[in-house]
Amino acid sequence: MSFRFWRRIRLAPGVTLNLSKSTASLSLGPRGAKYTISPRGNRATAGITGTGLFYTVHDRKRAGRGGAAPAPKVPKRDRLKLGFFQRLMTPAEEKRFIDGIRALNEGDQDAALAALEEARDLPDAAWMAGLIRMRREEFEPAKVHFQQALGRLGDLGALFGKYEIAAQASLPITEDIFAHIFPRERGTRLALLEIAQLEGCHDDAMAHIELLMELDPTDPVVLLSFVELALDTPYNRTLMDRVVRTTVHVENETPVDTAILLYRGRALAALGLPDAAIDVFTLANRRRKDRPEGLLHQVRYDRAVLYQETGQRARARRQFERLYAADPGFEDVAKRLGVSG
Repeated sequence: MSFRFWRRIRLAPGVTLNLSKSTASLSLGPRGAKYTISPRGNRATAGITGTGLFYTVHDRKRAGRGGAAPAPKVPKRDRLKLGFFQRLMTPAEEKRFIDGIRALNEGDQDAALAALEEARDLPDAAWMAGLIRMRREEFEPAKVHFQQALGRLGDLGALFGKYEIAAQASLPITEDIFAHIFPRERGTRLALLEIAQLEGCHDDAMAHIELLMELDPTDPVVLLSFVELALDTPYNRTLMDRVVRTTVHVENETPVDTAILLYRGRALAALGLPDAAIDVFTLANRRRKDRPEGLLHQVRYDRAVLYQETGQRARARRQFERLYAADPGFEDVAKRLGVSG
């Protein structure tokens, strides 16, 4: 069963750095996806195209592994603008990091990358350079930079914190759901996971997923990434069993849950348990408000196929007819109904 709606897409273009008298924020990614870092805690908000819905995850400051080390405050007037005497006292690599961020703000990506790569021994500079290389689809140097950042997790995020820059990047998990990352271990490994999938390296992608699952097995973005990747090999019964076990707690509360349940149903079907899969698809179909239409169509299509395969032809036909009325070109519905030429 193909899943055209959930095709993987590349990073959206656009890098902006927003500066004001009181704060500075860095943003990479498409509209509708934001990451905000503040003294009151961090909040990730994911916009889902065409629905007006957003998906938010709160996390306490410095929670979990790889949190940024505390750093001295820099007066607001000096953020990203080092005065003469401060430049005399600021390490050369740190000055190049600031030069790189300023160049990025001014729209000179080449100058920004050159400065950041000169300062790549600083984990924040390496992380930022990795994002720029990734955006350019220069994956090998991007991976090197991200691995450098992971090598000094205790310092990752320190310079961003020192200059009060909120760093944000958005990575596609599916066509309509984005993961929001920042300079921490989770965000860096999600970036490496995305590169592995863009390069078609299934084993490398699964290795990154395993490490992410160790960090937080309840993270819904990581869980969705895992089940999507696992269903690339539905013939792997051990992996399908693991998908079923790791998603047993999922309820249909958010669009992310709905997507996870779709893959849970497919794993059950791959294990030869069609009735159980139908029950999961039915659960996934119960919450419709704010769900992407294509996702709901896919859930209903998969359930209709199983109805047909288990001899419930009348139910299958009713489902296919409703899908055809809503979207005549969806999958092979027209052919199954005998209405295509």
